[in-house]
Amino acid sequence: MSAQTLSESTGPATKQRHRGLRQFVKFGIVGASGFVVNLVVFTLLQKVVPNHASNPQYYFIYSGAFLSGGVSNYILNRIWTFRSDAHLGREGAKFMSVSLVALCVGLTISWLGQPYLGHGHKLWFVSTVGAIFVNFFVNKYWTFRSVD
Repeated sequence: MSAQTLSESTGPATKQRHRGLRQFVKFGIVGASGFVVNLVVFTLLQKVVPNHASNPQYYFIYSGAFLSGGVSNYILNRIWTFRSDAHLGREGAKFMSVSLVALCVGLTISWLGQPYLGHGHKLWFVSTVGAIFVNFFVNKYWTFRSVD
């Protein structure tokens, strides 16, 4: 391998791609932990909220669980994934705004999927996975944009 080829393979574009891949993997790990937080809160709320399978209660439970996972994800992504030192309040507000948009995506999927999957863990899973993609891409390119 020539010196020019070596310098091209370790150039800024390659480093940026590797950094983006590392961030995606870390975001996935953090997301998995938030997924667990979300699942635990969802399951606990199902046990304490009366008539949890009816529409208003299910959407309340789904929203509370989703947002609790979002708070956990923000803290871990800020510290570990993106190593951000931006203003905590502004960045946190951006992250939670994205979480609210992702929540709307998840609630829409829940509403559309409910006739087929019911109001249980299967619907929760499908809805949450659908919202993950919104969370990653909007947070990477808007919330944590200044970190790149």
